Amino acid sequence: TGWPMRSLPTLLFYDSMILAIWAFFGFFLLYALRVNLSVALVDMVESNASLPKNTSSTCPEHSATPVVFRNTTGVKHLVSEFSFRFWFPENCFGGKVRLYIGVLPGVTFPAMHAMWSSWSPPLERSKLLSISYAGAQLGTVVSLPLSGLICFYMDWVYVFYIFGALGVLWFFFWVLMVSDTPETHKRISHAEKEYILSSLTEQLSSQKSVPWKAMWTSLPLWAIVVAHFSYNWTFYTLLTLLPTYMKEILRFDVQENGFLSALPYFGCWVCIILSGQFADHLREKQNFSTVCVRKTFTLIGMIGPAVFLVAAGFIGCNYKLAVAFVTISTTLGGFSTSGYSINHLDIAPSYAGILLGITNSFATIPGMVGPLVAKSLTHSNTVGEWQIVFYIAAAINLFGAFFFALFGSGEVQDWALDGYHLHRN
Repeated sequence: TGWPMRSLPTLLFYDSMILAIWAFFGFFLLYALRVNLSVALVDMVESNASLPKNTSSTCPEHSATPVVFRNTTGVKHLVSEFSFRFWFPENCFGGKVRLYIGVLPGVTFPAMHAMWSSWSPPLERSKLLSISYAGAQLGTVVSLPLSGLICFYMDWVYVFYIFGALGVLWFFFWVLMVSDTPETHKRISHAEKEYILSSLTEQLSSQKSVPWKAMWTSLPLWAIVVAHFSYNWTFYTLLTLLPTYMKEILRFDVQENGFLSALPYFGCWVCIILSGQFADHLREKQNFSTVCVRKTFTLIGMIGPAVFLVAAGFIGCNYKLAVAFVTISTTLGGFSTSGYSINHLDIAPSYAGILLGITNSFATIPGMVGPLVAKSLTHSNTVGEWQIVFYIAAAINLFGAFFFALFGSGEVQDWALDGYHLHRN
């Protein structure tokens, strides 16, 4: 492979892992702040009891708690706004500088990818990135019930005070502890710096110009685009539509139980952490190729959710099984983090931030279009209509999985290396 043998016994107490841990807390707070907006907004807006209640469902009511309808227009606006922020491709400034722009949450993922292009040795890539990005899932798990408790026992304004203060505290530690590259880090050991730099010698480009044409015509990049788009279609279907299906058809409001609301995200968090460790174990200890690991984990992380999404349409009135299916589906989706989700760093580490900006641009479309498609297909709110919604989402997910399996790559592309520029010139 051209990569040096591991010279460090573990990265647990070294700066690469420190970066992963601080990134973990950063994404934890990013998604906690995202979720608490929606939770607090429920207390901020007035209740709306004039909305019609679905009476077409054949399932009995599972909750004895009176249903209070609220105006959710603000929540939908906030979610849409968050989605649009992912459209900003990042590569104009250093990764650390870009991550400062936390007021625009969408830039943080491309920024983090750009930082990892300089910090993650190839054989450590899955575990380091999975740890850092898993913070998003745990932030959702913790913030959902905690924000509700803060609103109930204190006041909704304290949701923003508490999480905002934690965000400011994290920012100061981030500034003190983190550097854009190993070369600019003041406290990194010589052994770790040499290990990281030597492992990336043949993977990074020193060219300042971006090979836009070659990039946009790269089939491995489009494999990631299609997989990212497809995964997000199913993800947003599960996130926004399955709870509606459970409430309107199964007559069970999963939001009444904070534990059940957070359970799918907890399962995904566990899966992301474990699958990242397992992916690098397969590559380092079992000599599995990078492309084999990326494709296998993508197939598991996309076909699994598709299967359980279709199954959700055939569960009758068993809401417990519905919760189990959505939990299993979201949990299996965690495998994708060590699949297509970090494949940008495999094919073009020097331009990983740009690539993630591109794929995220396409991947935001399902969050905007998916709910509109579902609404147009469920005029009467019947089981048959919802089954069509699930079929479409599952079919898109399967297409993305197989497209990536056919055209994905685990090798650095020629256009991402110095030799390509020299040849072109």
